Amino acid sequence: MTTPHVTTATTSWGEDAHDGRPTVVLAHGYGAHESALVGLARLLPEGVAWASLQAPLTLAPGSHAWFPLSTPGTPDPEDVAPGVDAAHAWVDAHVPAATTVLPVGFSQGGLVASQLLRTRPERYAGAGLLGGFVLQGAVAGDTVLRRTRPPVFSGRGEADTVIAPHAVARTDAWLPEHATATTASYPGLGHTISATEARDLARFVAGVLL
Repeated sequence: MTTPHVTTATTSWGEDAHDGRPTVVLAHGYGAHESALVGLARLLPEGVAWASLQAPLTLAPGSHAWFPLSTPGTPDPEDVAPGVDAAHAWVDAHVPAATTVLPVGFSQGGLVASQLLRTRPERYAGAGLLGGFVLQGAVAGDTVLRRTRPPVFSGRGEADTVIAPHAVARTDAWLPEHATATTASYPGLGHTISATEARDLARFVAGVLL
C-alpha cells in the first residue's frame, strides 16, 4: 500500500525559506484543493505565515480528500490516520521545529486539524474547526489535552445539514473537556464559511499566535 503524502501546498512564503513566523496550516474539505482556503488565509492577521495544503487522496482532477467517505460523521480511524500523518510530515519538512503552528480546517479538514492536535499536542498551539467535527473515541494525546486545555475555535452554520448531528454533539461534548474553546454559530449559514466567521477566526488566530 502506498503511503500518502502532501505533495502540493500554497504558502505565504512561496519559494523562500520559512522565516520562523507563527504559522497557520490550512486543511480544505472533501473534494476541494489547496487553493480553496487561500482567500481565508489572506484575511489572517499580519505577522502570521500560512500554508494551505492539498489533501493526498485524488478523487478527480482538482478534487482531493484527506480520507474516504464512509459512515457520515463517524469515519473509520484507520482511514483517517494516513492523511493526518501526511499533514504531520509536511509540517515537519517545511516548518521549523521551533515555530508555533496552528492547524485550521474546513469540514473534513476540520477533523484533520483536530487530529493533528490530538495526536501530537506538543507540536500544535491549538486548532480551528470551521464546519468540522472531532473523531470518535479516545486519541493518544487526549490525556495531555485534558490537562493543558489549548485554545480551539469551533464555528458552524446553524443551517449546516452536511455534518451529521451526532458528530456535532460529539464535538460539543469533547471541546469543554479537552480545550479552552471559542465557539460560534451563524444563523442562516449552511456548510460554508461566511465573512463573519472568517473575521472571528482571524481574531482567534491573533489571540493565539501574536
